[in-house]
Amino acid sequence: MDSRRFHGPIDLHAHSSVSDGTETPGELVQAAAAAGLGTIALTDHDSTAGWAAAASAARTAGVTLIPGMELSTRLQHSSVHLLAYLFDPADPALLAETTRIRDARMSRAEEIVEHIGRDYALSWDDVLAQSTEGATIGRPHIADALVARGHEPNRSAAFEGILHWRSGYVKPHYAPDPVTGVRLVRAAGGVPVLAHPGTRGAMNVLSESELKRLVEAGLFGLEIEHRENLSDAKERLRVLADRFGLAVTGSSDYHGAGKPNRLGENTTAPEVLEALIAEARGSEPVYAG
Repeated sequence: MDSRRFHGPIDLHAHSSVSDGTETPGELVQAAAAAGLGTIALTDHDSTAGWAAAASAARTAGVTLIPGMELSTRLQHSSVHLLAYLFDPADPALLAETTRIRDARMSRAEEIVEHIGRDYALSWDDVLAQSTEGATIGRPHIADALVARGHEPNRSAAFEGILHWRSGYVKPHYAPDPVTGVRLVRAAGGVPVLAHPGTRGAMNVLSESELKRLVEAGLFGLEIEHRENLSDAKERLRVLADRFGLAVTGSSDYHGAGKPNRLGENTTAPEVLEALIAEARGSEPVYAG
């Protein structure tokens, strides 16, 4: 691996308007360049639709692109997300599963809007107005619609208010269990990393025995340096990463104006990215021209 290709900070978790970010894939890459990053991973929720546009921008922006995705999985009643890198986007099994997840997410979003609309002025057209064509529509778009309607001051407040599970409006959508997710990513030639596993919700369900099952299925690493991971959880996760031989990554989870997260606020070491690329069999990084 030629480490000279990684000439700046590495951020392995960012979203575009293909899912719930506010910038197009090309704009995201340009923002990464402006932020001084050397490498950015595009990890839209359950979709690879932004890969081509991001790759085109990366070739001229002086930024290395790691094509990826944030795959939805579910353990018990909690969401457990996987960051999947450098897999084959045409892999039939993974493609079928992400299609099923997106369809379920769309149906769930429509049901949420219907329920909220009984108590607040909100319609499906309001939500569509906050998304781009072909985007994976979910709660962030509903949150933006609530903000646009004046029901909430910002997206974060919407998630803590009307869109919180305690409100009764939100129901879970279909997603495979994490072990299945890891196996699907590996079978597609990709490399799976557990996204922000130290948040309050994830810590409630991800036991050491559950993590062991993921490692046995092919988990590569843990995203420990992330603003939503709790401090005590980070300490525990580093112990577990060492115990199971897992790589440690750091990322921003950037969503443009959709979240306060800033590009490059957490980064990944070059040697970790080199090891990740060495294990990938499904696709390749896009290096700057």
